[in-house]
Formats: sequence, C-alpha cells, structure tokens
Amino acid sequence: MQLHISAHDGVPIYLQIVNQVKYLVASGRLEPGEELPPIRTLAEQLLINPNTVARAYRELELAGIVTKRRTAGTFVADATSRLARRERLKIITERIDALLAEARQMNIDLETLAELLHERDEAMQAAASEEK
Repeated sequence: MQLHISAHDGVPIYLQIVNQVKYLVASGRLEPGEELPPIRTLAEQLLINPNTVARAYRELELAGIVTKRRTAGTFVADATSRLARRERLKIITERIDALLAEARQMNIDLETLAELLHERDEAMQAAASEEK
C-alpha cells in the first residue's frame, strides 16, 4: 500500500491517510480481507508519529472501511462493496463538480461539455479496442 503525504496541502495528515485508504478501497486496489500495514510500520514509512496512523485507522474503523482483529492486525472490511460504490460515486461527483466549475469559468455550456464527454468516451473505447 503506497500512500503519499503532504505536509503543505493544509489537510491534516490523518485525514490524508483516511482519504487515500478510502480511495484505494473504492477503486478495488485494496480488496476486502486485505491487511493494512501495522501502525508502526506505516508510521515509519511515512515518517510520521504512530499516533497519527492510529487515529486514521480509528476513523476508518468507525466508517466501516476496516476492521481490527485482536492481535492479528487491521483489515479491509468484508462489507465494503456498498461502501466502495458510495465512495467511488463521491470521488466522481467531486471531479464532476470541479469540471463543471472550470467549464463555467471558460464559458462552455453544458451541452458542449456533454458532447465533449461523449466524444472522449468514444475515443477512449476505440483506443482500448485497438490495444486488444
């Protein structure tokens, strides 16, 4: 599990960990039942205080993303499929909001934006077909 922490983006480090783990689960890069690194190991990798990792893991546990097993570690929760879908939709919604805001700033109307989305989707599908 690779996480990237930035001390300069204004988001608390524990929240960066929470958000990145949620993204990894939502995208399927972390599977249900997969073990997360031990608190001390992750803290050493990220060069942060173990209490920060422990706080992130507690937040993830409260959100139902992970479960703790006594003496066995922290694992991605089995019931994450519904949660993963909700998280994926949240991520896409945030990106759509940013796209819409940028389009409005550039005076691009919704119809033009929708056409562009369809064109790009077709181009990506065609490229994917060529790769096969």
